[in-house]
Amino acid sequence: MEELSVKRGAIGVAMNVCAALALSVAGIAKVTGQAPPQGGTQAPPSPADGVVLAEQYFKNIQVLKGIPVDEFMDTMGMFAAATGMNCVDCHVSDAGGDWAKYANDTAFKQTTRRMVTMVNTLNAGSFGGRPLVTCFTCHRGLRAPATLPSLDLQYGDPPPVDPDQITRATPGAPTSDQILDKYLQALGGAQRVAAITSITGKGSYRAYDDFQLSPFDLYAKAPDQRTTVQHSEYGDMTITYDGKNAWMAAPADIRPFPVVQYSGGNLDGARVDAILAFPGRIKQALTNWRVGPESSVDDQDVQIVQATTPGGFLVKLYFDTKTGLVLRSVRYSNSPVGRVPVRVDYSDYRAVSGVKVPFKWVTTWTDGRTVFQLDSVQVNTAVWAWRTLRPYTGLPSSDWSVVYETAVSGEFAAAGSPCRFHTLARAPRECVVREQGGHHQGKSHTVAVDESAFVPDARRY
Repeated sequence: MEELSVKRGAIGVAMNVCAALALSVAGIAKVTGQAPPQGGTQAPPSPADGVVLAEQYFKNIQVLKGIPVDEFMDTMGMFAAATGMNCVDCHVSDAGGDWAKYANDTAFKQTTRRMVTMVNTLNAGSFGGRPLVTCFTCHRGLRAPATLPSLDLQYGDPPPVDPDQITRATPGAPTSDQILDKYLQALGGAQRVAAITSITGKGSYRAYDDFQLSPFDLYAKAPDQRTTVQHSEYGDMTITYDGKNAWMAAPADIRPFPVVQYSGGNLDGARVDAILAFPGRIKQALTNWRVGPESSVDDQDVQIVQATTPGGFLVKLYFDTKTGLVLRSVRYSNSPVGRVPVRVDYSDYRAVSGVKVPFKWVTTWTDGRTVFQLDSVQVNTAVWAWRTLRPYTGLPSSDWSVVYETAVSGEFAAAGSPCRFHTLARAPRECVVREQGGHHQGKSHTVAVDESAFVPDARRY
């Protein structure tokens, strides 16, 4: 996995590219901007405009049908985690430079299909359809499952087991209210923490196996909106949660689609990240608190506490028993071959306006690991509405009007004055519009626009 991530310079998805499409890839004409072949072949639906199923967007899908595109990508990561293999191990050797070649069949892909069918049959016949047997159950990170017992494992200390789900409260442990109150006090006090309405920051990130740091920006608005923009020489990767929906936008060198709308566990996970950005509201945003056992994170004793979002999505938080700060969060997304873990480790807490903010976090999942390090953070500053709108990528110069109009629409809507308007002039940092309807019909406005933040590939045009 790491090999191809270096070649492609994957930003924040280091292993995503390599585990990306173990069964197939399609929509290449749409991604690369080429016209569809003559004969009327219809372009696949865009995963940016809603939940699109894998077989609607990718080619040669034979087994993993009926799942959204983003869940399909998670499944590729699950294969990689279970077998220790990367993209070129399963795909043709030269697939790394051409998305279309990921659709070609290989012996490994054919075997994978048979294994998926075997696992599904076993779970259906023996466990009522529950995914209790997965690829990882047998492979354990090996290309071929081990058949001989390990004497070292048998007579050595067993590795620590982190419970996937806390089914009952741990006797004698502190209550969830006590742990959360200590957490808020450690951050700077409940009143100060609750007063934070926005967070903006600049820093650097390094994806798995990257050799250099690259810049990134953070924008968050209370109670639950969050955007990160990771810059690279290939363009920008933007992940946005607007309080209801979430998207990822990335250049073609990184992903086979320019924008994908999150679904299922990925959408819930983006919501959790946004909620944790404003811990002053954590007691209300998450419910069904349950205190689990003690554990450790990097030799620090922690108390595991489980909670759910209003939709029932589980998240585990690991609180430092000494400082009270959150050191880790863990959540899971579903896939046809088992649950996919996502872990975020927080550190380097620093006070900003009297409230401690984690300046460093490491996001680890089956498709990669990315280290984020903030250099500067501001709180309670203005965050424009379009910062948390659906991101765009790869717009040709003729479509710049979409960029500006979306920015203006967002600002007008945020001010409570949605209206129709006509763009009169555009410049790199602002545009002039004239309202065609609404309260100020005929009036002109100048609206500031940050092109580079709005269109990841803006600097290319």
